[in-house]
Amino acid sequence: MGAVSHKATQPAKPAEVERQWYVVDAEDLVLGRLSTRIATVLRGKHKPIFTPHVDTGDFVIVVNAEKVKLTGKKRETKKYYRHSGWVGGLKETTADKILDGPHADRVLTAAVRGMLPKNSLGRQMLSKLKVYTGPEHPHQAQKPEELSL
Repeated sequence: MGAVSHKATQPAKPAEVERQWYVVDAEDLVLGRLSTRIATVLRGKHKPIFTPHVDTGDFVIVVNAEKVKLTGKKRETKKYYRHSGWVGGLKETTADKILDGPHADRVLTAAVRGMLPKNSLGRQMLSKLKVYTGPEHPHQAQKPEELSL
């Protein structure tokens, strides 16, 4: 019985991670299904070098965020909460009001945030998400590729 030598997989180092840029058109895509795919790419789970404690993910640009689709009656009934910090300062808004308002990108951002780790690493991953209402984005210089969903 000889000793079996194991060659362990080397964890990724933050300096050696190569980041790509992807662009997604959210028009007529279902919010949850789009969010899970985006969270996977932000986290880096689509790469063979994925390491849980290192941010190995790529950048994701989302355009037309206000045209995202919610199934069933979620557009009218799904509620988003925020708190002013004062006693009794809890405010609620429906997805419909947010999507019709000036900050329609917050619906998608909130959905993706809930799918990322709840720590400093998750906040770092979320900073690689760029969400825009409308078809334009200022990241042409990064030459983003179309993300297949």
